[in-house]
Amino acid sequence: MSILEIIKSRRSVRKYKDKNVEPEKIDRLIEAAIWAPSAMNSQPWAFTVIQDRSTLKVLSDNSKKFLIENMNKFKVLEKYKSMLEKDDYNIFYNAPALITIYAKSYGLYPKEDCALAAENLMLEAHAIGLGTCWIGFAREYMDLEETKTKFNVPLDYSVVAPIIVGYPEILPAHGTRNSPIILYRK
Repeated sequence: MSILEIIKSRRSVRKYKDKNVEPEKIDRLIEAAIWAPSAMNSQPWAFTVIQDRSTLKVLSDNSKKFLIENMNKFKVLEKYKSMLEKDDYNIFYNAPALITIYAKSYGLYPKEDCALAAENLMLEAHAIGLGTCWIGFAREYMDLEETKTKFNVPLDYSVVAPIIVGYPEILPAHGTRNSPIILYRK
């Protein structure tokens, strides 16, 4: 499969098989991530890997609670409030793994660099038969001092990309893309 085919066929997966992701595959995804380009070759990324299901459940519950309690700060999320309030809604969709990419506090564009690393990770996951989804709902809670401390993350690092990983139960249908807006071409 060409790179363009991998890009076009990758989907955000929200339904996973009850099967753990092998450690060597997790390592392979992180290897793909660290080969992303970075401004001035700063390589400002760091990772946490959580595969313990009970830890993921607690993290989901705490993230939902934090978002609901702070909904006034996240107006764009108000339309998701009823979903977040459901006891059985897991923001990680019961995926067996969560890889979170953190930006170190140095470099010219550390968050942008980490977003490039996230894309590499997600494309490699798709190429080897895994599904992923970037979970924005987790970001704010995971960026709190108490949460960083729990997972041994230096306090000056920032959460960029909480990405769930697992074997897809269902592959979502292919979507469409709007035509590109090209502002200048000469």
